[in-house]
Amino acid sequence: MKQPTSDIHTLAAAHALNALDGTDREEFTHHLRQCEACRQDVAEFEATAARLATAVAQQPPPDMKQQTMTAIDGIRQQPPHTAAPRTGFRKRRRIAVPLALAASVAAAASFAGLAAWQHHTSQEHRQHAARTQQQLDDISSVLAAPDTRTVHGKSSNGALTTVAVSTSRNKAVFTATGLPQPAAGTTYQLWLAHQGTMRPAGFIHHNGTVLLHGDPARASALGLTVEPSRGSPRPTTSPLLLMALPT
Repeated sequence: MKQPTSDIHTLAAAHALNALDGTDREEFTHHLRQCEACRQDVAEFEATAARLATAVAQQPPPDMKQQTMTAIDGIRQQPPHTAAPRTGFRKRRRIAVPLALAASVAAAASFAGLAAWQHHTSQEHRQHAARTQQQLDDISSVLAAPDTRTVHGKSSNGALTTVAVSTSRNKAVFTATGLPQPAAGTTYQLWLAHQGTMRPAGFIHHNGTVLLHGDPARASALGLTVEPSRGSPRPTTSPLLLMALPT
């Protein structure tokens, strides 16, 4: 049965992670050829999932392949899994987006766990893995929240941007794609507008996804400027991006 257009838009995240099957996948694939907005959403979800995984990826040790192949012989095979009956499109629609977003974060988190296991004798690597895991947890809490709202924008230097805000978590996540490398000695600084005052909200040094600092619930807009590498207490350059936060 063909799904209502208002429902099928919500499957962009699940499609980006290959989480659709059967009729839903066929219908959304057909819909994707006709919907520019969904094509952009799918591309951004795919890019976000890839960046989350890449952020914590580590070069495996040379002998890891041999160790893995040796360990396989001692692993008991799990019994066949019986798929549960289909519960219908509407129920899947309610959970597709948060589950798909959470799945992308879980995939990235697995890399962090692997990195910690590989370098368990190194305190520096353990601390790095712990910090990365905490960042992933914070980002996932926003992306997987049922009340998360998003808004898209484009900076004056050509970057495609997305802000996701969760009212229940009172947190926001910023994603940038195609962000040019800043000049030496500078970086990109994020700002939240509170009653006309721009307050520092963190940094994004290149393409990626970051958790904003501050209180997005009381902010009306988000800004992006180029600042000295250590940051500034207030903007010192014209904004590359200034867009209203989703409500």
